[in-house]
Amino acid sequence: MTNAATQSKPLHIGNAARLGMEAALLASRGLEASTLILDSTPGCSGFSAFYNYYLPQALPSPEEQDTRFLLEDQDIAFKCFPAHLGMHWLADAACSARELLVNTVGGFHPSMIQSILMRIPLSKYINRPFPESEHQARHSFQFNACTALLDGEVSVQSFSPAFLDRPELLGLLSRVRVEHPQDNPANFNKMYAEVLLTLTTGNVLKGRCDTFLWTLDTLWSCDSLLKKFRANAGAVLPGERVEAIIDAVENIEDMQDCSHLTMHLESRAS
Repeated sequence: MTNAATQSKPLHIGNAARLGMEAALLASRGLEASTLILDSTPGCSGFSAFYNYYLPQALPSPEEQDTRFLLEDQDIAFKCFPAHLGMHWLADAACSARELLVNTVGGFHPSMIQSILMRIPLSKYINRPFPESEHQARHSFQFNACTALLDGEVSVQSFSPAFLDRPELLGLLSRVRVEHPQDNPANFNKMYAEVLLTLTTGNVLKGRCDTFLWTLDTLWSCDSLLKKFRANAGAVLPGERVEAIIDAVENIEDMQDCSHLTMHLESRAS
């Protein structure tokens, strides 16, 4: 967790996947290694040599009992925008508060807001009042809430340098106050987010989000997924190739091989 909210965390994940693939390919070509590396065997300095609490246990075979893997039961979730997962609760709450403001006064302007109170879980590495980089912004409760208030959404473009330094955004960030209620743990299954706007008129408007909504079978429609893909892929590929990829994926069951798809995935430089 020391590397959480740094660029090293995704690098470590990608490197682990790369090394796993490399190990599988080497093994398929006959490279040999110790078969006891994951066993707790006297005289064998395997995994337990560095982790003295490592106590491997044999898993029952599928024939012995009805075993299911976690991945078989987990739902598929899609992030609405490229930021820490907890940011989605807060952005949703901020959008709800903004909608209330628009419906109350008929419009929105940052000057209408006197102060912003955020009730969020206690999580130090994503409590960043004034992020100074794109990566810090992706891990800032304050930035994502204020961006959602200002724009009515958080998108890929929200983390660009031009959007980070907007005077209107910095003004909203300076009005933020944070609370950590005891009943709001840093747990994706139990947390919630509240955004309370105190207006210059004295009125208080509250937006709240209790759950992560962006799952395959709830808020995300096919159109929403296509919109996100076009926005992301369009940053590196021309529009006609983006549409060709969409068409290939939608008809992938009818393909004899994947060459038609991979042809459109080549980088711009090629």
